Amino acid sequence: MNRAPELARLVAFYEAIERASMRDRIEQIYAPDAQFKDPFNEVRGTGPIVAIFQHMFEQVDEPRFVVTSTVLQGDDAFLTWEFLFRMKRFSKEPQCIRGATRIRFDASGAVTTHRDYWDAAEELYEKLPLIGSVMRWLKRAVNK
Repeated sequence: MNRAPELARLVAFYEAIERASMRDRIEQIYAPDAQFKDPFNEVRGTGPIVAIFQHMFEQVDEPRFVVTSTVLQGDDAFLTWEFLFRMKRFSKEPQCIRGATRIRFDASGAVTTHRDYWDAAEELYEKLPLIGSVMRWLKRAVNK
């Protein structure tokens, strides 16, 4: 079955994500027992997935995803993206995390697996005060 419409709906959701409609949209797009994994979380179910995104809105200002490419093969999709935001603490400068996501759709077109891949050390920790300088020093030390 062609999952292009489901993939387009998922991309549209992430590119226009907003706190007010997030719960309803996640419950429409994800299967009730969907698995979600990123460098910080591994959960099952739409409730815990919603909680991850609620936490995102609590931690950052102006969160926005830009999907830069998609690949679809059968029930599997792969997306590359940029996550743009401003930290509520530490720095008000615009930030960008680049990553990728593997998605799996079920027979009805709902997302059953969502796995994010991104380098937390390079994309996040190096940008934080104190820990950032330690991470950059470690990176230089390893590369010598």
